[in-house]
Amino acid sequence: MAERAPVVWVTGASRGIGASTAIAFARIGASVVLTGRHAKQLRGVAARIKSEGGTSLSLMCDVRSAASVSRVHRKIDESVGAVDVLVNNAGVTYFTAFESTSIKQFDNVLSTNLRGTFLCTQRVIPDMLKGGRGYIINIISVAATTTFMNSSVYAASKAGILAMSRGLRAEVRKRGIRVIDILPGAVDTDIWHEGARKKYGEKMMNPDDVGDLIVSMYCQPPGLTTDEIVIRSPEGDL
Repeated sequence: MAERAPVVWVTGASRGIGASTAIAFARIGASVVLTGRHAKQLRGVAARIKSEGGTSLSLMCDVRSAASVSRVHRKIDESVGAVDVLVNNAGVTYFTAFESTSIKQFDNVLSTNLRGTFLCTQRVIPDMLKGGRGYIINIISVAATTTFMNSSVYAASKAGILAMSRGLRAEVRKRGIRVIDILPGAVDTDIWHEGARKKYGEKMMNPDDVGDLIVSMYCQPPGLTTDEIVIRSPEGDL
């Protein structure tokens, strides 16, 4: 009997790095689950995957909500099976000075970026531990380790993911689970204001290139793994 295709769950898959990663995984034969909060854009990514002969499942999910994450995980399990690869990509930011950041903005950034990564990871870990294999791939940011103005709360959320991920890796690496942290510099996605993309677009990385890099982390030989990798434009940070 043929081995089933790996099930890859990509959060924040409606655009940017998430969409590119989902498409790249579909190209290697994975059964891709696309989740996010933008139904129309998710359908567009799913249509792209289908047009290339790939397989995907699109589900609405708010990673800030434990109930939403639980419901979606249950649907994935029932529809395509246990998750083999989780790509924690969903994220938001505000380019706002610290003193101008509202409590609502703070809560949204921490809930989406840090809490969302925690909730999704915690749902898939039990099956991975039971099966003795799995991949948790976290799309973090160079902001986790590099200081940028007007990004203090975003940096805090990403540094939190990095610290949490390092702790998780130490707990599960001898049990067959690979936890891989990818820290990208500026990528040409709509997380940036249109003016910034026009001004700096040529210095930003292409999300398709980042998606291909993420898939390459999954395709590494079984005798090695990458714990953390920093990727930047050849010109460095903006």
